[in-house]
Amino acid sequence: MRETAAALLALCIAACSEHSGNTTAGEPGGTLVISTTADPGTLFPPLIGTTQGKQISEQIYDYLADVGPEMNTRGEKGFRPELTDGWRWSADSLSLAFHLNPRARWHDGKAVTARDVQFTFALNKNPVLGGAFLSELTNIDSVTARDSLTAVFWFHKRLPTQFLDAAAQLLILPAHQLERIEVARLRESPPPPIGTGRFRFRRWDKGSSVEIVADSSNYRGRAKLDRVIWSISPEFTTAVTRLLSGDADLFDALTAENLPELRRHANLRTIILPGTDYAFIQFNLSDPANRARPHPLFGDRAFRRAIAMSIDRNTLVKSVLDTLGLVAVGPTVRAFPTTDARVSQIPFDSARGRAILDSLGWSSRDSQGIRTKNGQELAFNLLVPTSSKNRERAAVLLQAQLRNMGIRVNIEQMDNSAFMARQQARSFDAALGGWHLGASPDGTRQAWTSAGTGREGVNYGSYENPIFDAQLDSALLSDAQHAKERFTLAYGTINQDAPAVWLYEPRTAIGLHRRIRTGWTRPDAWWADLGDWHIPPAERLTRDLVRLAR
Repeated sequence: MRETAAALLALCIAACSEHSGNTTAGEPGGTLVISTTADPGTLFPPLIGTTQGKQISEQIYDYLADVGPEMNTRGEKGFRPELTDGWRWSADSLSLAFHLNPRARWHDGKAVTARDVQFTFALNKNPVLGGAFLSELTNIDSVTARDSLTAVFWFHKRLPTQFLDAAAQLLILPAHQLERIEVARLRESPPPPIGTGRFRFRRWDKGSSVEIVADSSNYRGRAKLDRVIWSISPEFTTAVTRLLSGDADLFDALTAENLPELRRHANLRTIILPGTDYAFIQFNLSDPANRARPHPLFGDRAFRRAIAMSIDRNTLVKSVLDTLGLVAVGPTVRAFPTTDARVSQIPFDSARGRAILDSLGWSSRDSQGIRTKNGQELAFNLLVPTSSKNRERAAVLLQAQLRNMGIRVNIEQMDNSAFMARQQARSFDAALGGWHLGASPDGTRQAWTSAGTGREGVNYGSYENPIFDAQLDSALLSDAQHAKERFTLAYGTINQDAPAVWLYEPRTAIGLHRRIRTGWTRPDAWWADLGDWHIPPAERLTRDLVRLAR
């Protein structure tokens, strides 16, 4: 046994020195394995639509400056410089010049220039690409290069979010790698990532794992971990088991029922954050067979409102999340200072819901108690991703609650890739969705206004109301004094239209091995300072020895 352990220890020491930084036992190093339930889908920043993609890409690429732990997004206070080492406003505040850190290099060794910033903006604005940030860039008229290290943003008008839009909406891309590739090809098949972040891309086995490694000569300092691996398990239970068994160090989607088991593992701890996620039933307002026509059920506002009245969200949230969640108040979260939890809601009122369904002609019942009209059952299909245990459980409870109202809900379970594909194709009746908001509520525009209803948009339910659009725009453009009032008005409008039923706002419960030392955490992005996470050398060697012994 001693010989075996000694041999394993030698292998462990060798393994700890073979990564990008050639670390030794007294230096930073080690591996963090993150268990996750979904593949990132893409690592090309303009097209990222998953939390996993955001986690990984924000390690590989840099912003000019990023939101700090206080999550201030109005003005520039608290932002942490990344590619920029300073900035200057014009006298009229309609232009903002960022000076780039002259030591910044792409992972292939080439210098970062203002041309890269200019190219990144132009690419994200290109309608052929159909990027996810078009609405966030509407107030930026252009970006110019004053010299090789100075990029100047020119604004249409003065707004509280000017600095956020210029500094922290877009991860900067390498012009020298991408500008000769046709934009349509970039959308279909982007090249492997080359960034400036403290980690560089190593490999991606789609559906299985993604690996990044420390950039040993990074201008912001070498990351304190050697590498980070996202280990993908589409089934929630498998993903949790990897953490509990020691095959992974972190899992960021624990449910309330996981917490007692986690406490039985002395080597694990829990971090609980407010979170910036919300879950909802999204209704497809367009007929999946012909998007020019309204959906035969959900195209009717009164019918959607009846469904909302039929769902006891308080009971559902208590059953699914226990102490780890709250009833959602709209397409927003309480972590934002602009959210008023008293916003207008459609109340749970099953008697009124039944009366509305009767008035719409769904008054007869078949032998199974399902409502009918002209011989047709009142039924619809609900898409549910197997990557979310909470949504799987919520779907069953929703099915039972609506069954009591005489509505048949057919649950269609599928992995996250298939779930996303069906939504993007608008091929569904209803979907149990979830959105992760960033540090500000401006992502609501793409998700719920007419700006996101196009072929490449993420307003999958095709909800359009020009009043809501205008109210939300007014709120997003407001100063701090008026923003909360205007957001409340906008959320009240969409809540009453019921393009979705906002179900719950989960708190983020992260299970983490005790050997991992973290820094500060941001509610919307616990991974924001991942480059400064570290593992004490003694614990790193012990853990790697255990893994090698298996």
